[in-house]
Amino acid sequence: MALTQRLEFRQSQSLVMTPQLMQAIKLLQLSNLDLSAFVEEELERNPLLDRASDGPEPPVAGEPAAAGAEFSDSGSYGEDGGSDASDMTTGPGGEAFEPGQEEWLNRDLGSRTEIEQTLDTPLDNVFSEEPAEAAARAAQDAAPTAYTEWGGGASNDDDYNLEAFVAAEVTLGGHLAEQLAVAFSAPAQRMIGQYLIDLVDDAGYLPPDLGQAAERLGASPADVDAVLAVLQKFDPPGVCARNLSECLAIQLRELNRYDPAMQALVENLDLLAKRDIASLRKLCGVDDEDITDMIGEIRRLDPKPGLKFGSARTQTMVPDVYVRPGPDGGWHVELNSDTLPRVLVNQVYYTELSKTIRKDGDKSYFSDCLQNATWLVRALDQRARTILKVATEIVRQQDGFFTHGVAHLRPLNLKAVADAIQMHESTVSRVTANKYMATNRGSFELKYFFTASIASADGGEAHSAEAVRHHIKQLIDAEAPSAILSDDTIVERLRASGIDIARRTVAKYREAMRIPSSVQRRRDKQSMLGNALSAPATSSDRSRDTAPA
Repeated sequence: MALTQRLEFRQSQSLVMTPQLMQAIKLLQLSNLDLSAFVEEELERNPLLDRASDGPEPPVAGEPAAAGAEFSDSGSYGEDGGSDASDMTTGPGGEAFEPGQEEWLNRDLGSRTEIEQTLDTPLDNVFSEEPAEAAARAAQDAAPTAYTEWGGGASNDDDYNLEAFVAAEVTLGGHLAEQLAVAFSAPAQRMIGQYLIDLVDDAGYLPPDLGQAAERLGASPADVDAVLAVLQKFDPPGVCARNLSECLAIQLRELNRYDPAMQALVENLDLLAKRDIASLRKLCGVDDEDITDMIGEIRRLDPKPGLKFGSARTQTMVPDVYVRPGPDGGWHVELNSDTLPRVLVNQVYYTELSKTIRKDGDKSYFSDCLQNATWLVRALDQRARTILKVATEIVRQQDGFFTHGVAHLRPLNLKAVADAIQMHESTVSRVTANKYMATNRGSFELKYFFTASIASADGGEAHSAEAVRHHIKQLIDAEAPSAILSDDTIVERLRASGIDIARRTVAKYREAMRIPSSVQRRRDKQSMLGNALSAPATSSDRSRDTAPA
């Protein structure tokens, strides 16, 4: 068989992941906060990207940004154009006046000689300045001598940042370090104290075992315990504890309430969690009234004292989509324009640069910047359209939830939405990640509306897993203290309602909602009932004791 050379043409299809496509996929799954940070980086990196303001835009050519669009459930949108300027001019006091009233401001008064002839006196007699005013005017007109004088505090610049004057937030570590500098004078003790402070978590607790701390510092366990005893007296009370019992004990010592009975209660918190009041009363050696007061004191303490000093700023959830009732009985879906970055491609600037650039490297750089800026604007616009399309389909599929509540939530998966809007499941999954929808029933993550299906007992329509959880919670909330529902009883009630579910599934849903077992719920409700019944008797006894003989 001879070896020969020949030319062949083959036609094939393949998906090439270009950088622009990877960027579009990345933008699709970012949250609004991450997207804003990404766009800010691109604005600093790319000189051809401009931030679009809310007012009328200068004549800048480029792709329309998706951030400047207001969407509806029909998919149509209109560019956000700014309000028309009024012909009325605003005066210094805020009132409006016609343009003709300020013509005297533009009138030419003539030369100094003509003005003096008109006034029949020199100008120095008319507009005389006091020595102090003249000195102040001279100082004001003089050029700044220091660098700090050029960028003074109160300016009218748009970049003026008022938050620069806000005091920094005090962290728990900083608060403890300030007390450490006063409590100890020896360098070795300060080193041990600072090391322990660095181990304190956000709740104010230390690790249970501090043996490794002594080994790493090369100090004896007695020295570490001595420093720890001082740290546990710092503010806030209960800080630097190694467990919950020690935290509560520190706070009780601060209140001078750590007696032997209270110590027995603090050392047996597991019985308090189980509502085993009889065993606690026996261990503490007190009666029913005293144990009730002691439990009330424990509840008034702070189990996590370190949370008063938040180390991380809590970020408020901002919805990406708004769903409002429409005038025709439907639902109006629109994007939150505040979460959409407003960027434009400044092609005018690129045109001016292309006339003056001579080096090939500079031309290549600005060509890449133009291409990246154009792709970014298109990707942002496509991201907004995709989010709106997916959110609109979710609202259409879950219309019963928006109208009647969580009990009417339907089973829904990614494939159903992807087939309806003719997209891939992975695209829908990226769109629903880290996106939130504000509705008339609260704000929910888009993934909340995708729930598994549970078969119907009578062969009808399947039920949503979230709706079943809601039904289980309603049954448990409505149970009486004398008739606590077990998991088997809940299964029977659900099957009577047409929901075919297993007992282990009920237990899994109950534990996911942090609902205790039937035994624990019986103890809790009987304890609450006993306290409620004993309260009137106690008050009546006290009234008899205080009554005159």
